[in-house]
Amino acid sequence: MTDDRALVSRITSGDTQAFRLLIRQNERLVTHMVGRLIDRAEDREELCQDVFMKVYEKIGEFNFQSQLSTWVATIAYRHAINHLRKKKIQISDIPEEDQFTSHFISDDQADALAEQDSEEQVLKLIDKLPIQYKTVLTLYHLDGKNYTEIGEITGMPEGTVKNYLFRARHQLKESVKKHLGKEEWI
Repeated sequence: MTDDRALVSRITSGDTQAFRLLIRQNERLVTHMVGRLIDRAEDREELCQDVFMKVYEKIGEFNFQSQLSTWVATIAYRHAINHLRKKKIQISDIPEEDQFTSHFISDDQADALAEQDSEEQVLKLIDKLPIQYKTVLTLYHLDGKNYTEIGEITGMPEGTVKNYLFRARHQLKESVKKHLGKEEWI
């Protein structure tokens, strides 16, 4: 948090290098948040830029009640949700992510799926999950956020976050089993 304070102080003092550092530190997180929810590549790119513009505009209001990355993720999540509501866009696209398969599939199952383009298949299965489930899976497994941070980002109570994560894993597990035609699982 001390580093966050120093970074925010530098940014509010007009240090453009500090803002570039903030972008580098959080671009993966913002890309995940926006990319998991927004279908069109053009919209994703524009929204990511908009998120960082909003961060820059509001950085002076950051109150250090959470980590800076959590605050940035909250802005990204809300910005993407607002975009979906405004445009009434269907949520369907998931960017290519190697890491997803390793979180949900054992080595034996990964071998079985390898013949069937495992990454693509798992991403398609994850894409079919409800938006809340995709969001908590992304934040927890890809971005390493804990339950409290996910709750802060999404505005969900911690119990709801745990419940959604449990349900998301269960639904994904069932989808993978069905896809593989097997009953064994991790």
